[in-house]
This record gives sequence, C-alpha cells and structure tokens, in this order.
Amino acid sequence: MRDMDRRSMLGLGVLASTLAFPAMATAQTYPANAGKELGPGVRQVDLGERDSMIPAYKKIRMRDIVIAPGAKTTEREMMNDMVCHITEGELAVVQNGKEFTVKKGEVWACAKSLNTEGTQNKGSAVAIMRIIDLLPG
Repeated sequence: MRDMDRRSMLGLGVLASTLAFPAMATAQTYPANAGKELGPGVRQVDLGERDSMIPAYKKIRMRDIVIAPGAKTTEREMMNDMVCHITEGELAVVQNGKEFTVKKGEVWACAKSLNTEGTQNKGSAVAIMRIIDLLPG
C-alpha cells in the first residue's frame, strides 16, 4: 500500500464506484404486466406529469410505450405535440405515410393534427418509445 500514488488511488476509487453502482448504467426495463395494455404486445407506462414553463403548453407528461417484438400501433392522428425517443430496441415508424427506422438513442417529433403516426417492432427485442407530451392549456 505504501507504493501507491494518488493516480493509482484515484483509479482504484473509480473502479470501486463502477462495481458498487452497476445498475446506473443499465437500461430501463419493465415486467410484462407493467402499465396498461393498449393493444396486443403494446403497453403504456406513465412516468410523470407537471406544469410547463413553456408558454405554449400548460403541462408536460412523460410516458413509455413498451412494444413487444412483432407488435404494432395503428397509424392515427397526433392529439398533441410530442417528442419521442427510443430508449431500447428499434422501431419502424410510419409518419404521414412515410416509413423510417429509429434505433436506440434516436429522437423525432410529432405535431398535433399535422402528423399521423404508427409504429411496428420488426426486431427480436422489446422496444421502448419514451414520449414527452406537450399539452396545451
């Protein structure tokens, strides 16, 4: 222990903290019955809601849509502005008739009444789409 310098101690401390808190780096997952069922293989988990400081919106709400492999949502008109983010897996998204694929870490937006959107999980792993709803007053 006498031969250890400050750099070695710092490295040992970083290693120890990484081993002590491994869950901080893991992805969000849910049990099969979490939230409410929206359709076959599609569940919604509500995460929170609060007042917005953005003048155009009264409230903001965050929710996760958990989509099992092979499951899909029907294409429908957006009821409010929203920002979507894939936290796990990947989805095929059809927005206004055009299809694109979003992968883990990617983000996109939808505008109320200007967009229709549907999704499908064509992969072999669960996909999680995090939605931040921007709710008008």
